Amino acid sequence: MADIERVGVLGCGLMGSGIVEVCARSGLEVMVHEVDTCALDRGRSRVLASLDRAAARGKLPDGEREAVLGRITFGTDLDAFADRDLTIEAIVERERDKVEAFARLDKIVTRPDAILASNTSSIPIMKIAMATSRPDHVLGVHFFNPAPVLKLVEIVPSLMTSELVERRVRAFAIDVLGKTVIRSQDRAGFIVNSLLVPYILAAIRMFDSGFASAEDIDQGMVLGCAHPMGPRPHPVDCDR
Repeated sequence: MADIERVGVLGCGLMGSGIVEVCARSGLEVMVHEVDTCALDRGRSRVLASLDRAAARGKLPDGEREAVLGRITFGTDLDAFADRDLTIEAIVERERDKVEAFARLDKIVTRPDAILASNTSSIPIMKIAMATSRPDHVLGVHFFNPAPVLKLVEIVPSLMTSELVERRVRAFAIDVLGKTVIRSQDRAGFIVNSLLVPYILAAIRMFDSGFASAEDIDQGMVLGCAHPMGPRPHPVDCDR
C-alpha cells in the first residue's frame, strides 16, 4: 500500500534532517520547513554532511547523492505543505509548540486523506491530535537517532486514529522506508523510552551511590546482557 509519495518534514534539526534523508533516499519527494533561513541552512548542512559521509564510505552509489538532493525542497513557507500525503513533525519536544504546529498544519494541509504524524518520543499523541479537526488522521511515527542508520520506527496510534491510517503508515515505513515497525499504545515514553529511562536512571543511581564504577556498569551490560553499549552516552557509528 505504497500510496505516500509526497512527504513534508516540519523541522530540520538532528531528527528532522535524518528523517528527510531517509525519505529522500527512498525515492520520495520531500519538502522541508524551518522557522527561518538560518535554521534552514543548518538543516541543509546536516543533510549534506550525512550524504557526504555515506558517499565516502561507499554506502551511496555514484550519482545518487545529487539524485537524493534533487528530491528535497527546503523552505520557510509552511503553506507549501498543502499537497503533502504525509507530514512528519520533528520540532522541539515541547507540548505547547507541537500543539500549535498541528493546529496550523490542520488549516494548511486540507486534503481529506492527508496524514499528520509526530516524531515525538514522549508526548501522548491524543494531546496533539485534539488540536486538529481530524484526530483520526493523526498518529505518532517515532524514528530513532540517527534515523538513516537505525532500523526501528515506533508507530503510535491514539484512540482516535483510524485503522486505515495506521495501516497506510505501517506499510509506508516497512515497504518504502525499509524500517522495522513496532506498535505502541499512546502513553508518554511509548515502548523504547519507557524501558530505557528507568534503565539509565538505575545506572546513574548505582554509580552515584558508589556501588560500581561507570566502566564496570557499562561492561556489565555490554558483556553480561549483550547490549551493544552500556547506559553511558556513546558516539554512534553512523556507517551507512
